[in-house]
Amino acid sequence: MKVLLDLQYLNVATTGIKTYMMELAKAARKYPEKGVEWIFTHEPEKQSKDQTYQGLKTKIQKLNYHLDYFRWKEFQLPDLVKKYKPDVLICPDFVSPAAPLPCRRLTVIHDAFFWQMPENYPKWWRKYFLSLIKKGLKENTQIITTTEYSKNSLEEHLGKTWPISVIYQAPKGMQAATDQKFLAKNKLEQQGYFLHIGTFDKRKSLPLLVRSFADYLKQTQSTKKLILVGGAGQSKQMNDLPIVEKLVKELGLEDMVILPGYLNDGEIKALYSGAFAYVFPSENEGFGIPILEAMGFGIPVIHSDQPALIEVAGNSGLAFETGNQNDLTKKMILLDQENDLRNQLILSGNERAKEFSAKKFIEAFHQIILSSPQ
Repeated sequence: MKVLLDLQYLNVATTGIKTYMMELAKAARKYPEKGVEWIFTHEPEKQSKDQTYQGLKTKIQKLNYHLDYFRWKEFQLPDLVKKYKPDVLICPDFVSPAAPLPCRRLTVIHDAFFWQMPENYPKWWRKYFLSLIKKGLKENTQIITTTEYSKNSLEEHLGKTWPISVIYQAPKGMQAATDQKFLAKNKLEQQGYFLHIGTFDKRKSLPLLVRSFADYLKQTQSTKKLILVGGAGQSKQMNDLPIVEKLVKELGLEDMVILPGYLNDGEIKALYSGAFAYVFPSENEGFGIPILEAMGFGIPVIHSDQPALIEVAGNSGLAFETGNQNDLTKKMILLDQENDLRNQLILSGNERAKEFSAKKFIEAFHQIILSSPQ
């Protein structure tokens, strides 16, 4: 059984989708399955480091990228299908070629954000991208998604024409050595800060987190800090970074809220290792990889009661009402005051994280690949 894995999108993928693609490729090589031959369209590490379309700013640059992506999906990828004659084509970035193909398709649609949150995307771009997704849903296609919540959301918007299977993904395997000097260099103490890692997309609700943190400081007189790692949102409509920066100044929290931008794996491992707690206030997620990363590092997690986060965390996180600033503040204070609760969450979270392994991730794919077409 030949499987062709499309890894083109790694040249611009960030955060969740990049992790998904990289971990899928790594797991395919680490855990081979008898009767399954994997073929990659690109070498994962090399493609992820391609700078050709990184940091697009001008309209011409963005247009060139979209043209390149269209050429890939509609001409170059179908040519590779003709060349390698795979039994299965896996497209892990929402879009499969519109052209008819002589093989099964497994198309990964991570979430339903494009349908649920249209206000967060440029109108023309959303319309164009949705048309690419729908045109690629054709003969012998099976959709893969990340949680039962995402499956239900996709069925609501796409109907049940195509079978949808849930495969839980694995968190990022960070192989780099921990940067032992990072905390001291940034004047951070062990268990002296709350942590969030991810882009400043609006759905992440980071202004809410900053306001809740300010209330937490007022009510506890704590010296703990808040570290918000990551870069700007993916579009002007989605980007809350300027709002967060302005809010930090207005609240006088320049010394308490740290915005270090993007960090390497060694620096991120240092932050995970030293954090008091991870806070995930997002209003909408398809999965929530940082929950598992944090739990794997032995950090208690506070998260919104958004369905996908509840599903992934199980009963191993401390949930607050989505969008409720006061409730988030209360949960931060509770974790600060109840050491037994914190220890319980650490133990429970560590066990929960073990359930989302790279081996289980690829085994679920192999099961679908080797199953009879539906």
